[in-house]
Amino acid sequence: MKKYFELPVLFMVALTFTASMAIAKDYVIYSISQDIPMGNPKEVLRKNYYIDMGKNQGISKGAVLDVFRVVSVLDPYESKKRFNHKIKIGEVKILHAEESSSIATMSKLESEDETPVLEIGKLMIGDVVNAHVK
Repeated sequence: MKKYFELPVLFMVALTFTASMAIAKDYVIYSISQDIPMGNPKEVLRKNYYIDMGKNQGISKGAVLDVFRVVSVLDPYESKKRFNHKIKIGEVKILHAEESSSIATMSKLESEDETPVLEIGKLMIGDVVNAHVK
C-alpha cells in the first residue's frame, strides 16, 4: 500500500519544480559604465549598458532590445492595491554578446511626449529588457 502513496507524491513534487521553471525571467540592466568627462564643451560621453541576457537567450551582436521601466504605484483610496506600470523608455543595440550577458549602447530614447513623467528620464540599473518586437 505504501508504494501507491509514494508515486503520486513524487509526481506532484516533480510537477511543482517543472512549473516553477516555466515562469518567465525578467532580464535587466545590471551595470552602466561611461567615458570619463574631460571638460571639452562639445565632447560626447558614451555609455555601455550591461544586460544579463546573452547568446543563451538568442541575443547576438546588432540585436535591438526594448527597455522598460516598471513603476509601482499604490492606490491608497479605493482598492488599496498596488499597480505596476511597465513603461517603454527606449531601445538598446547589442555591441557584444557572451553566453549569458551582453554589452549594449542606447540606440533610442522615447520622447517626453510619449512617456509619463519619470524621476530619472534616462536608462538606469534595474530597467527591464525584452526582445524588440516590431
